Amino acid sequence: MTRVVSLFFPTWPTDRLRRAMGTSAPSAETPIVMLGRQGNRRLVLAADAAARAAGLRIGMPASKAQVLVQSLQSFDLDAAGDAAALDRMALWSLRYAPIVAADPPDGLIIDTTGADHLHGGEETMLVGLVSRMASSGIAARAAVADTWGAAHACARFLARPIFVAPAGQAAAIVRDLPIGALRLPHDIVEGLTTLGFERVSEVEAAPRASLTLRFGPELGRRLDQAMGRRSEPFEPVRSPELIEVRRAFGEPIGAAETIARYAGKLVVMLCEELEAKGLGARRLDLLLHRVDNRIEAIRVGTAVPVRDAKRLTRLLTDRIETVDPGFGIEVMTLAATLAEPFGAKQIISSLVEEPEPDITDLIDVLANRIGEQRLYRFAPVESDVPERSVRRVAPTAPDEGTTWPGDWPRPPRLLNHPEPIETMALLPDHPPVWFSWRGIRRRVARADGPERVFGEWWQRDAELIAVRDYFQVEDESGERFWIYRAGDGEDPETGSHKWFLHGVFA
Repeated sequence: MTRVVSLFFPTWPTDRLRRAMGTSAPSAETPIVMLGRQGNRRLVLAADAAARAAGLRIGMPASKAQVLVQSLQSFDLDAAGDAAALDRMALWSLRYAPIVAADPPDGLIIDTTGADHLHGGEETMLVGLVSRMASSGIAARAAVADTWGAAHACARFLARPIFVAPAGQAAAIVRDLPIGALRLPHDIVEGLTTLGFERVSEVEAAPRASLTLRFGPELGRRLDQAMGRRSEPFEPVRSPELIEVRRAFGEPIGAAETIARYAGKLVVMLCEELEAKGLGARRLDLLLHRVDNRIEAIRVGTAVPVRDAKRLTRLLTDRIETVDPGFGIEVMTLAATLAEPFGAKQIISSLVEEPEPDITDLIDVLANRIGEQRLYRFAPVESDVPERSVRRVAPTAPDEGTTWPGDWPRPPRLLNHPEPIETMALLPDHPPVWFSWRGIRRRVARADGPERVFGEWWQRDAELIAVRDYFQVEDESGERFWIYRAGDGEDPETGSHKWFLHGVFA
């Protein structure tokens, strides 16, 4: 099932203008519009959120807009600059999927088929996309659906700020939207509105021949594309600096073994190009152009720069089973969409020295199967507060030399959140005689502590006098736990004096 993401920038030209002007840009409360000529008239072609809130709309005469809003800031629309900026944003979006294209005048289109799991799922991926745009000062909405037309419509009419259309339900969702969701020219939308059409379902139910006779074939084409009855291929964006190799076939190929064989040959050619430039691949995109103008894609990534042909070929061939060759593949393209300097290093310096184990190959296999976001290791952080003393880092992140304190052992399993327990203990320095956790009462046979942990007053004022007293306890069955009392057992301002279980020892 094809899945397509549409990224919509509702105030795109004005957002780009503010970024270009930097600190000299007008404040967010100042209405901004972009003006341009259509024939002999000077019209509003784009408006930011403040201008829309003031009652301005696209297509309004510039003179009328300036009369309605006295503090209006107007600028000439730079269509070429906006298009070039969209292309640059499309190149940036290649980190999400191999097939990305600009969707002028105010959006991007991303074919994420088979790639969403690498980013934590469709919803997580859309949230990340919108958040990254917002951090750059660009308002965005995002939607994913089965077709370009459906995703385009959902991004503009349903996304707040994201929308995930269930697989197979795109047609039903589009039918309930206004006719403006079909990407039709303004004159066709006005003509349909004059005839009394409001929803896409009403247009679909009307006789196709009479509508085509009056409005031309574009109405039917857009309707079929949104419903998934007609394919809509698009040409993915490519950077001039991209390292890429290509193979065309006189006769289309379709067998998995044949695809794998030619993928291996392309990898060898690409590695030669990378070696000539002193680079290693961090991300490869294999695009398979079918005879029906549809593009199938395989994306693999590596933890470190690689130009080992056998290793890269294995990563690609592991994903060939996800490819639908259709009636055949006529062109294969392999590109290193992310490449980094390849630094050679000496493995061993003597015959008796043991080589350093290299697990990056295993990391690559796992990351491409389950997603790199789910693959990590824990690294220590200089903090006495247990839940702040650990963080997630990439599996191949360099060791910074930081270690956990060795005075008191820490449990290998730390709960996400400390869980309250019932206890009986003598205050202030004695461990509990027994405690009850998750409905099971345990008698304490041995205990060690307390280890007093102070709050980090520089984080927040509430931790200025807060303390915790931790105990290592062992029950009668030999299981060991890490529990603490919030407070010093005497002063109520240091904590609630309630008991919590924070970790379990192996």
